[in-house]
Amino acid sequence: MADPMRIRAQVAGGNATVKVLMSHDMETGVRKDGSGKLIPAWHIAEVSATHNGKSVLTAEWGTGVAKNPFLQFTVKGAKVGDKIAITWKDNHGDTRTDEATVA
Repeated sequence: MADPMRIRAQVAGGNATVKVLMSHDMETGVRKDGSGKLIPAWHIAEVSATHNGKSVLTAEWGTGVAKNPFLQFTVKGAKVGDKIAITWKDNHGDTRTDEATVA
């Protein structure tokens, strides 16, 4: 299982800015190891976010996203104390969900 995501959500003027740092190697499938063999593709394929259980973001990613990706988005109508949950699933079927409270 991957390391926990670092999630920050801060309110400013009725909206929350959510910043997420995900820990994932994000291999493209075209890089070679020291012996010249291809390293298999291993990347986050799906990302979703919820605000108090309601879906606010869904995304499909591929091999063009860098290692340990950073994501930032805005949630309208968020208030201090609300819950933001981020879930990702990679192309190997591994998944991770982490949650933060809006500050």
